[in-house]
Amino acid sequence: MSGSSYHSICRWTFHSGKGGFVPPDMIPEWSSEKLDTPGMIELVADRIAPRLPEGVELGIELHYDYEVNEENAVAVADTLARCGLSLALITPGAHRHFAYGGIASLDPDERREARLYGARTVDLAYGPLRKAWHPDPDLVPSLVLWNGSFGYDLATPEIARMYSNLKESVAELCGYESKAGGELFVAIEPKPNEGHPALLLPTVASAITFWNSLHRDLGIPLERKGVNKEFGHSEMVGLDHVYDTVEEVDNGMLVHMHLNSQGYNDGVILGGPGKYDIDHGTRINGMNIAIAGLVRRSGFSRWKGHDMQVRPYDNAEQGIDRVVRSILSWEACGRAERELDYGQLNESLEKRDTARAEDIMHEAVHNAFHHFKEFYAT
Repeated sequence: MSGSSYHSICRWTFHSGKGGFVPPDMIPEWSSEKLDTPGMIELVADRIAPRLPEGVELGIELHYDYEVNEENAVAVADTLARCGLSLALITPGAHRHFAYGGIASLDPDERREARLYGARTVDLAYGPLRKAWHPDPDLVPSLVLWNGSFGYDLATPEIARMYSNLKESVAELCGYESKAGGELFVAIEPKPNEGHPALLLPTVASAITFWNSLHRDLGIPLERKGVNKEFGHSEMVGLDHVYDTVEEVDNGMLVHMHLNSQGYNDGVILGGPGKYDIDHGTRINGMNIAIAGLVRRSGFSRWKGHDMQVRPYDNAEQGIDRVVRSILSWEACGRAERELDYGQLNESLEKRDTARAEDIMHEAVHNAFHHFKEFYAT
């Protein structure tokens, strides 16, 4: 590998089990009683970082307030600094607290409390967590607004009022962040459903439209604003996350990436359109190689997050291994993309020789698997 590649690992990957229809206690050593956030950071430094190729730098992604909060933020920041890791992303965990729309809610009391919750997230990022920011100003954390609480289950005309509330609330938060320093990258993470049957801002295109409307109607500057693209969220509804990337790059809104997958597009792992959010790690396939090329040629060099869940039958060692595999899979796709003969690919497409273009991409996938084996063996 040449240069540096920045990957971030999510605190929420490390839990004892999802519960519900699967066991809640498959990995007891990762229970909240036994593994706190500083402990998770140490685990990443001790058991994941040494297994990665030279040039890979790691960050950590955290939810306020159940993974990092006013009580543990100093310890979290100290542990990140001591372990040589950075805060890559912080997000308000509003979905845990606000079930009726959060900052988009038609209930004014909930809307007010949710807005204050977002402001406290900003305070924490600029306060005790500031020492854990990467020194490169282009690698400061993302403040990601996941739309899981911006949802509804009743079809009424008042959805438009929820959307208006959302615009006002996000504009207020952007103003608050700007006064705090204006250094964070503020990103919306679209999702079509969960935890409501329907969500505001369900797709990449709707997130881009939302930002443009904030700029047009409320004067919010678009610098350092954009999208946290999550491959699996587009896959869930059968959308094309390659074209999502084209839109993000074209609008200058590629801010953060979540590289996970629903799995259906590699022909091995089940999932995909119409399924629930499975959160597999990165897969090696032609679509990811194409995206690797798009983001590299756009100049994107920020954090690539691994918002993933270990399988409900994994033990701790297997769970750690899945995170390592996810990072190495993306690095393998990236190397295979850099080896592409773009001249030959373009010539084939211009001549309508799509079978040859398909062969070129298949060869890239083949090469990526070989690169993965090389990375994994070392």
